Amino acid sequence: MIESLNKAFCALPGVGNKTAQRFVYHLLERNREGGMSLAKALVDVMEHVKHCTSCRTLSEKTLCHICASEVRDASQLCVVETPTNIHAIEQSGVYKGKYFVLSGYLSPIDGIGASELGLDELEQKLTNQNIKEIILATNATVEGEVTAHYIASMAKQFDIQITRIAHGIPIGGELEYTDINTIAHALLGRKKYD
Repeated sequence: MIESLNKAFCALPGVGNKTAQRFVYHLLERNREGGMSLAKALVDVMEHVKHCTSCRTLSEKTLCHICASEVRDASQLCVVETPTNIHAIEQSGVYKGKYFVLSGYLSPIDGIGASELGLDELEQKLTNQNIKEIILATNATVEGEVTAHYIASMAKQFDIQITRIAHGIPIGGELEYTDINTIAHALLGRKKYD
């Protein structure tokens, strides 16, 4: 039983055998109540959290709270790779539109194509809804850029403005410690200073 729990913790990203072993022994020796609470929470989440039928994020309801909101701007659609990206954008408090979650990025080597990312669903959304702008918010990786390019190409057949989130130097960042690709993106994506 201990070994199976150890293997279960290893299913988490970044958790190796030693870290999993520490988790298991900590729960068994010092926090059995916490372990029982963790087990119950995991079962509850696994049984009740599904994908939103509109944006594909994780939700306890058929429609997540963002898709169900009447005050969100349904003409803007921000395309992100993961539900955690939505959380990060929402924390900024700036974006007031809706989302579409890919749950990954195009990667033919890994067998992840357009259908695995739900791009057919995205195309139906563009066809059937009054979307005026797609904001491509995929990560600034090779795969993220390829995915953004694919979506932009697909969306060009519709009369929709296609934008890409800016990538560049973070606030508090110093140029001498910034990689050359980030500096190149920052220079290419520069805008007028008011």
